[in-house]
Amino acid sequence: MAASDGELEDRIRALLDARADTASICPSDVARAVAPDDWRPLMDPVREAARRLADAGVVEITQKGDLVDPESARGPIRIRWARTN
Repeated sequence: MAASDGELEDRIRALLDARADTASICPSDVARAVAPDDWRPLMDPVREAARRLADAGVVEITQKGDLVDPESARGPIRIRWARTN
């Protein structure tokens, strides 16, 4: 069964809540949490969920520790809570 957009967004929030405020997660962490045995097909939907949360100002998308535009990011990304500073 496919994961809903809301389920993926909720899982991103839950995984971030379970870590230090400064920690980040990989989209594969989310995909594996939702579908441990068949997580690869969820990678693009998880990235899309992270983009929606970034657009809403909830999270930030990084590559190599630097903020990146969620729409143009290619390759490995990390997801972290949005920072106000």
